Amino acid sequence: MPPTTSVRRTFVAAAASAALLATAAVPAVAVAVPASAPAAAVGHAGHAGHAGYGDHARLGYQKAVVARVLKGVFEEGDTAVVDRYVRPDYIQHNPFAPDGAETLKNLGVALHQQFPDAKYDIKRVISEGDLVLVHSNVVMVPGTRGTAVFDIFRFQGGKIAEHWDVGQDVPERSVNGNDMFSTESWPRTEKPGARWVTGYNKKLVTKAFDQLLVDKDLSALDRYWGPEYHQHNPNIADGVEGVRAGLGGYFEQFPQLTVARKRVIAEGDLVAVHSHYVNAPGERGQAVVDLFRVRGGKIVEHWDALQDVPETSANDNTMF
Repeated sequence: MPPTTSVRRTFVAAAASAALLATAAVPAVAVAVPASAPAAAVGHAGHAGHAGYGDHARLGYQKAVVARVLKGVFEEGDTAVVDRYVRPDYIQHNPFAPDGAETLKNLGVALHQQFPDAKYDIKRVISEGDLVLVHSNVVMVPGTRGTAVFDIFRFQGGKIAEHWDVGQDVPERSVNGNDMFSTESWPRTEKPGARWVTGYNKKLVTKAFDQLLVDKDLSALDRYWGPEYHQHNPNIADGVEGVRAGLGGYFEQFPQLTVARKRVIAEGDLVAVHSHYVNAPGERGQAVVDLFRVRGGKIVEHWDALQDVPETSANDNTMF
């Protein structure tokens, strides 16, 4: 059975911290991190769609740092990595955790003691500019389904400076037959595609997202979605017609729905959108991350996680 609510909240508080760790597990970035950031890592964030060698090295460095912190704090209980790679004035957007690197260290120690076998199973990692996004299955207790988590980290001066996340418990069943993490589109790889297509794919997904979800125009599916469309939201049927039916019903149920896009992060054929969904005026809404894969100029796959915005927060930064 899935973790209890108290366990979930304990984790989320750490995920706020842990989130900044999530990038581990992807072979391309699971490398040793140097004692100090390379010059490329300290400079102003560039655009991944037009990356030179220096930018390529910086993005790789950012992924490696996040991986090292995650493994060190939440799987090994090593708080020294926080002093080394996280700014003391670390800004936290997870509503269950206060600001600051010391809070992250305390959370890591507490979680490691309570859940010594906890694992961050990283599925995919992308980086653009000064941001890193990690998609993970976090399992606090072996044998449970765990939580689908998206973590977003911002770097400043070669260190982790800020963190957002969204977490959703993994349900027992999915109506589309796909789990919340696998890659079904071909080729079945977790790695992002070539960086030279980043800019094009980011623009395409931003237009598609705005037309479909901000403007609630289902005709976007005909223009931007491919016939090979794989759905990982456990409540929506597979294929384009599945999302058409699912979102169509959602729009009818909540005619005053507003979706505010907060940030878009892209690398290669993967594009993530972090946004605030509010079903009706006056509600706190949900924090949502939608992750899309683009192939041949069409959206062919989608993963997401949704989390209710709570009434109170341990910090003053909001989830966005």
